[in-house]
Amino acid sequence: MEAHLKKDLGLLDIFCVATGAMISSGLFILPGMAFAKAGPAVVLSYMIAGLFCLPTVLSMAELTTAMPKAGGDYFYIMRGFGPLLGTLAGFSTWLSLSLKGAFALIGMGAYLRIVTHAPLEVIAVLCCVFFIVLNLLGAKEAGRLQIALVGGLLAMLLLYVLLGLRAVKPSNLSPFAPEGVTSVLACASFVFISYGGITKVAALAEETRNPGRNLPLGMILSLLVGWLLYASVILVTVGVLESESLKTTLTPISDGAHVLGGGVLEIGISIGALLAFISTANAGVLTASRYPLGMSRDKLIPDYFQRVGQRFGTPHVSILFTGMCMILSIIFLKLELLVKVASTVMILLYLLANLTLVLFRESKIASYRPKFRSPFYPYLQAVGILGGIFLLIEMGTYIVFMTIIFLLAGFAWYRLYARVRASQDSALIHMVERLVAADKALASDSLLTELKDIVMERDGVIRDRFHRLVEEAVVLDEDKPSSMEDFFKTVSGLFAERLELQADGLYEKFVNRENTASTVVADGLAIPHVVIQDAFGLDLILVRAKAGIIFPGDKVVHTAFVLVGSSGERVCHLHILAAIAQITQNPDFMTKWFDATGEDDLRNLVLLAERTRASGRAGL
Repeated sequence: MEAHLKKDLGLLDIFCVATGAMISSGLFILPGMAFAKAGPAVVLSYMIAGLFCLPTVLSMAELTTAMPKAGGDYFYIMRGFGPLLGTLAGFSTWLSLSLKGAFALIGMGAYLRIVTHAPLEVIAVLCCVFFIVLNLLGAKEAGRLQIALVGGLLAMLLLYVLLGLRAVKPSNLSPFAPEGVTSVLACASFVFISYGGITKVAALAEETRNPGRNLPLGMILSLLVGWLLYASVILVTVGVLESESLKTTLTPISDGAHVLGGGVLEIGISIGALLAFISTANAGVLTASRYPLGMSRDKLIPDYFQRVGQRFGTPHVSILFTGMCMILSIIFLKLELLVKVASTVMILLYLLANLTLVLFRESKIASYRPKFRSPFYPYLQAVGILGGIFLLIEMGTYIVFMTIIFLLAGFAWYRLYARVRASQDSALIHMVERLVAADKALASDSLLTELKDIVMERDGVIRDRFHRLVEEAVVLDEDKPSSMEDFFKTVSGLFAERLELQADGLYEKFVNRENTASTVVADGLAIPHVVIQDAFGLDLILVRAKAGIIFPGDKVVHTAFVLVGSSGERVCHLHILAAIAQITQNPDFMTKWFDATGEDDLRNLVLLAERTRASGRAGL
C-alpha cells in the first residue's frame, strides 16, 4: 500500500522553498565567474535566463495542479512520455537538484571558512549532515526554517539594493558587452542554474495544502521576486566594484557591500549570503529526496526508496540516499563543472516539461483536470521548447557530451532494471491513438484511472451512491444512428442481464414512460428512467450516440443517462436524477462529452464533474 505524506505546507512555505532553492550560490558566488564571461552585460544574461524560465514555470504550475503528487516534473514526464523518458527525467531532476544543493553547501563552506579556518569540504559535508537530520524530522519543520531564512535573506538584499543604486558608477558599465552578444547568450546558459530551484518545489505537491492555489501562486511570485532581485543586486555589484576584482572573487556581493558600507554592511550581507546557502541546501535535500520516492512508486528503482517513517512521516531512505550523493559531489566535483552539468540537465528538463504539457493538452484525456491553466497555449510552450534548445546549444559540446553520457547511463538502468518492472500508460499513447484512430489496445486505462484518483484525492471527492453507480455502469459509445425503439431494446437487454430481469418487461416500461412524458430534457440530452417492483436496487447506463437516437417528435438525442430503480429506492432515485441534471447543466459538459476519447474518458468525465455530493448515510 502506498504511504501518504503529511500535508503541512502552505503558500508562504511554497514561496519560501522556491525562493530559497533559487537564490543562493547563483547570486552570491556565480556573478564573478559570469562577469568574466560577459562583462557588465551579465545583468542581461541573468534576465534572459529568467525569461526562459517563465514558460516552464507556467507549464509546471498547470501540470502540478492537475497531478499534485511527489516527484514533481519527473511524475508528469513519466505520465506524458512513459517509463523510458520517465527514468531519464527522474535521475536527471534528482541529479540537478542534488548538484544545486551541493553548490550551495560549497558556498556555505567558502563563507564559513573565513571564520572557522577549517577546510571548505569539511564544512560543507558537516552542513549537509545537519540538513539531512533536519529533513528526516519532517517537511513542516524544514518549511518553518525556510520561512525564517528567506525572510532574513530578502531583507538583507533589499537593503543592499537601496544603498547601492545611488553609488553605481556609470563608467563601470562601459563597455557593456565587451565580448559581444554571443557571450551574453552563452552566459545566460551558464547562469541558468540560478533559477533551477523554482520549479522543483512541485516535488512537494503531495505535502501542500490546497495545491491548486498555493503551488502556482507560490511559483509565479517566487520567479517574479527572484528575477527582480537578480537584476538589481547584480547591477549594483557590477556598478560599485572594479572589473578586475569582480572577475576573480567568489564573494562578489559581500565585496560590493564592503565598498558601500564598510565592514558592518559586509558582515550583514555575508550573513544574508549564509542564510541563502542554508535555505538552498535545505530546499535541495527537501525537494531532491522526493524524486527517488516517486520513481520507487513507479517501480523504476527498488521499493525501499518509497518507505515513509511512521514517526515523522518523511521518506527517510530517499533523504539519506540524496544526502550521501550530495556529500560525494562536494568531495569529488570541481565547481565550474558542477555548475555547467547542473545547468544543462535543468535546461533539458525544462524543455521536456513544456513538451509534456502539450502532450496532455492534445491527448484530450477527460480526467486531466488542472486547477490552473497556462495562458497563451501553445505559443508560450513553443517559446520554452525553442529557448531550451537554444540554451543547450550555447552550453558547448563538452558539457553536452557529458550530459549525454549521463543520459546513456540512465538508459542502461532502464534496460537492465526498470523495463521489466514498470508498466505505465502515457499521454503520448493517447495522443497517438487520437491522431491515427488506432485500436483501443494501444492505450490502457491505467493513466486515466490514475489521473481520476489523483483528482479525487486532490479535491476531496466523496464516493457517494451516485459515484459508485457510475463506476460500475455500462458505457455505450455508439457511432451509428438508431431509433428510440432499437435503443430501448439494447439497454433493456443489458439491464436484464445485469439485474436478472425480463428484457421484454423493461422495454415496455421504457416505451410507456416515454409515451407518457418525454425524457428528452434538453437539446440532445435524454434521461430515460423507470421504477420496477423487484427489490434489486439501482443501475445506470451511460450513452454517447454521436450519430443520434431518434426520439418521438424527431428529437435527436446524443447523450443519455438511463436509470432503472426499484420502488424501495425512490428517494435515492430522485437524488440521482438531480445529480445527473446538475452535471449536464455545466456549461462545458457537452463539449467535453463529445471530445472524450472513449468509454473510460466518458465515465471519468461524469465521476469528476462538479456537483453537490451526499456525505451521510441517507439519500445517496
